[in-house]
Amino acid sequence: MRKSYLQVEEHIPEKAKYPVIDAHNHLWGNWEAVDRTLATMDTVGVHSYCDLTGNLRIKWIREGYEFSEGNLEDFFSHAGEKYPGRFYCFTTATFCSPVTKPLFSDPKHFVEKTITMMREHAARGALGLKILKELGLKYRTKQGDLIRVDDEALAPIWEEAGKLNIPVLIHQSDPYGLFQPPTRENEHYENLQRYTSWQFHGPEFPSKEELLKRRDNLLKNHPSTTFLLPHAANYAENLRYVADLLDRYPNAFIDFSARVDELGRQPYTAREFFLNYQDRIYFGIDMPASPEVYRFYFRFLETKDEYFDPPGYDGVFSEPRWRVYGLGLPDKVLEKIYYKNILKIVPGLGRRINL
Repeated sequence: MRKSYLQVEEHIPEKAKYPVIDAHNHLWGNWEAVDRTLATMDTVGVHSYCDLTGNLRIKWIREGYEFSEGNLEDFFSHAGEKYPGRFYCFTTATFCSPVTKPLFSDPKHFVEKTITMMREHAARGALGLKILKELGLKYRTKQGDLIRVDDEALAPIWEEAGKLNIPVLIHQSDPYGLFQPPTRENEHYENLQRYTSWQFHGPEFPSKEELLKRRDNLLKNHPSTTFLLPHAANYAENLRYVADLLDRYPNAFIDFSARVDELGRQPYTAREFFLNYQDRIYFGIDMPASPEVYRFYFRFLETKDEYFDPPGYDGVFSEPRWRVYGLGLPDKVLEKIYYKNILKIVPGLGRRINL
């Protein structure tokens, strides 16, 4: 991107206008980072932080990441109980196997094991179920068949989540460019070169459209279960689609974590969308917690600043693909998005974090 000589005013909030619940983030089993994360939260006014993957360990590698099963008790001992009211968690239950291994050979046994673990983790204090994008995209059976999220064999899991009154946060698909050829014309070309495991173009992967269709089948087939759809339902490039989705399925809610770059380049459409669906959107960043990243999100929501740099997916402010514009949302909308909506969406959260 060429250097810009545009001169515009900056209004960077030191803290958010209202208490903030970061309802989409990860500690990734890096317990040494908890104190540093808490210090950042105190600096910028983040009241509470959700570790969506409380029972998962992750290792960052050159191509992206690898993960394996962790211990939910580690979350409580290092964060949840060490700092009451400041951290809460979801569980991935049994959906935490490395993608190099089959997720299951016997679907009935897998479902029974998953439901048992969900019950145990919910009783221990996990407030939701987190499903990684690997389900539907990479996980396979012992026979080598790709496992679809709307596979009828998995249906009892989503029904059980509804009975337990815990939401399911399910990540399906990714930015549109990651499913297109990794050519220089692709607006995600630099990301595709940096994170080669994010290249989902090819016959071994379902299309973005197919992934979303299968995800949407879950919303239709399990109306008594609450589904949280991260990253603007993973189609921030097409807010008309997201609006239609929310209109059709009252059991769906969205965050906009790691998609402010997409939303900020369409500020008129995005602002109207946030106003129209102000009761269905909650806050999260899904990035390493730093004062600079949080303040960027506050700036995007609270101000009408123009043409400023968003962070990359790793939370680093380097060379952006494009610049963004603030939405300048009204106070009553900010209050809902920062904390009021998620308190309504996640049962028991208010008691857990004392807000």
